[in-house]
Amino acid sequence: MSSLYTKNGRPLQVSGDSVYSRSGKYVGRISGGKIYDPSGRYAGTIDGDRVVYRSTESASISSPSISAPRVGSAAANAVGSAIWGDEPNFPD
Repeated sequence: MSSLYTKNGRPLQVSGDSVYSRSGKYVGRISGGKIYDPSGRYAGTIDGDRVVYRSTESASISSPSISAPRVGSAAANAVGSAIWGDEPNFPD
């Protein structure tokens, strides 16, 4: 399982194309370098190992998705990043 971080450094877990919060809650699916929430709405763009919310890309949509929760992670926060975009609104 690999890791991504939000713009402010909160860790996210990645398994295949599914993304989970640190606590193991399913937050979305990766498609084309973007993450879409369970309802299929744009949730963030992957930039390196970071996920940022970019309002200019928020019009994109995908099909709804579901996944079972995962075991939580003890990963530490990373340092925040100065990349362009806002902190995505993922649950903890």
